[in-house]
Amino acid sequence: MTESLVVKMENVEKVYSLGTVMVHALRGVSFDVAKGEFIVVMGPSGSGKTTILNLIGALDKPTKGRVYIEEKDLTTLNEKELTEIRRHKIGFVFQFYNLIPVLTAFENVELPMLIAGVSKREREKRARELLETVGLADRGDHRPDELSGGEQQRVAISRALANKPSIILADEPTGDLDTKSGAEIMKMMHDLCKREGVTVIAVTHDPTVSEVASRILMIRDGHIVEDRLLH
Repeated sequence: MTESLVVKMENVEKVYSLGTVMVHALRGVSFDVAKGEFIVVMGPSGSGKTTILNLIGALDKPTKGRVYIEEKDLTTLNEKELTEIRRHKIGFVFQFYNLIPVLTAFENVELPMLIAGVSKREREKRARELLETVGLADRGDHRPDELSGGEQQRVAISRALANKPSIILADEPTGDLDTKSGAEIMKMMHDLCKREGVTVIAVTHDPTVSEVASRILMIRDGHIVEDRLLH
């Protein structure tokens, strides 16, 4: 695995057992992700998109095959080591934001840094900078229920970037937004991650997301059926 690669999936299979039924979510998936790419994974429901994110995000392990993050084979790591990967290498963005409702926007962005042991001065500075960058400098003291969906997703993106990860994993990041807000969020995520030097892997049903992508992976029935560079 070369230094320019941040993710490598190698002949990955994932089988889930639902009672007596075996569900093959991934069937021999292989692909590489280079530093700075903005990849969109598309496909119908049940095709394996979210399974790919869960495996790259160290939330699950493959039945067969290997998953590498910056040359580390996730399948060989213990739970403590996987937690460190999730905490420092990966930021997550979800469809429904997953913000903590009792915390302000500022506190939600600050929280991952607090958990990671970042000093109070550093985390407050970073949280302020990120909220300012996403246009929410004046909304930091608002709780999630006082923010619009688009504003909540901006907070979620800021939180995902808080610990300066190598990779952002986004699961249907525009799924709960109207078309205009969704397009604005994806453009902002693209520009912000490019500025920070972060690689993005997003799964979506939304074709407008591909407008900011550098590459599209199409998945169907657990197979990558198309791998297309856009620019």
